[in-house]
Amino acid sequence: MCGTSLAVFGISAMEESLYRHFLRNPDTAPDDIHLRLHVEQDRAQEAVTRLADLGVLRRTERGTIAPADPEVAVDRLTEVRMAELYRQLQEVTRSRAVIADLRAEQGARTLPPQGVERMENVAEIRDRIDDLAFFAREEILSVEPYAALTPANIEHARPLDRRCLRRGVRVRSVVLKEALTDPPTVRYLLELAAQGAEIRVADDISERILVYDRRTALVPVDPADTSRGALVAQEEGLVANILALFEKIWNEAADLAALVDREVTGDVGEGGLSEIEQQVLESMCKVGKDEIGARDLGISVRTYRRHVADLLKILDASSRPHAALLARERGWI
Repeated sequence: MCGTSLAVFGISAMEESLYRHFLRNPDTAPDDIHLRLHVEQDRAQEAVTRLADLGVLRRTERGTIAPADPEVAVDRLTEVRMAELYRQLQEVTRSRAVIADLRAEQGARTLPPQGVERMENVAEIRDRIDDLAFFAREEILSVEPYAALTPANIEHARPLDRRCLRRGVRVRSVVLKEALTDPPTVRYLLELAAQGAEIRVADDISERILVYDRRTALVPVDPADTSRGALVAQEEGLVANILALFEKIWNEAADLAALVDREVTGDVGEGGLSEIEQQVLESMCKVGKDEIGARDLGISVRTYRRHVADLLKILDASSRPHAALLARERGWI
């Protein structure tokens, strides 16, 4: 056993031993696993069931057990653990009376309007944005008038964006049309779109808006000079007005797919399908349940089903079996 442990994710020593066994011995039958681990059969079967529910193991059509790739397994365990911590955090912060008591300790100091916080340190603002994205559970909205994303921007954003989309968080973003002249930026936007993000493009926007779960909004103090800091608003009326502004911008913007040629990705497979569409097509033909297919591909069920619907249109199929038949006839699978 190596020095690292999965205990931090809530995995018991026996469950970890079981997962490591299947990593060393993939596609083995689970019937005698209790003998190998020297534990009761019921305990071993319960551990297999729990790890399967977590997405760490999966039962194959042959009745054997296959382990998830370690990177995928740790990502899934991280998401489950973070969801548990998030629920605990909600319980801890549920009482606003504590905040009121602490506010009273500030005495006569001048305070910002209730529910509005001003931040001036750029590093702290970035950390707050990362935290809000990390803990988002329902929806992230953004209007970002950048002309291009640097490689550093993309590498910093990619893990958070992927984690949010895998959790099924709805992501809607409006970007400046000028950004489509930068190939790395376009490729990243298309990458996000393939994973389920909804992206639109506006000819001319100056607003900078971020809204998380329709409860917390972040806007610059001065849109023309972001170095002056940001305002973080949780006051219901302010957030509602910011949401209304976002929806207006969103409704007037054009869909990314309508403006960008898919060949820009350099990632087009059989029949002009994108890589993710090809993967969903193959999964759809082999896997019975959308939940299993989405989990295997590391995307949300909603995103998986959206790709399935797109494939039915592309193939002009009336049903999934019909789509599978047409795809085989065309040599796509």
